[in-house]
Amino acid sequence: MLASIGYAAAYTGVGIALLALGFVALDLLTPGHLGRHIYEEGSVNAGIVLSAGFLGQGAIAFTTIWTNATNGFGEALWYTVVFGVLGVLLQALAFLVLNLVTPGSLGAALVQVRFHPASLVSAASQLAVAAIIVASIWP
Repeated sequence: MLASIGYAAAYTGVGIALLALGFVALDLLTPGHLGRHIYEEGSVNAGIVLSAGFLGQGAIAFTTIWTNATNGFGEALWYTVVFGVLGVLLQALAFLVLNLVTPGSLGAALVQVRFHPASLVSAASQLAVAAIIVASIWP
């Protein structure tokens, strides 16, 4: 049981680090401070996109752990780090591509306080990228 508690703590630590990395990536892609837009200004748009990114990252980490746990703790933890970082990078790339193919600035739309439909499109792209990565991991 103690080993399982240790594994859970290590996986959770990696998961939290990956969520923080995803937050930083989205913060760099949007104007201003993302946390301030969400918590002080009440930007629903930023909250929607960040939530989708977190859910996608969680799905990637879950799938990596679930499918690699029998390979041993070290290998499964390493795969979780690698695929988690890949998820952050590919979600950021999807954001940049979406920004290129849509009019205006996606980042600016996502930090508006008033609801903007671009937040749903961006959130869907974050979840779609995560689903593709999950599918590539699943045996």
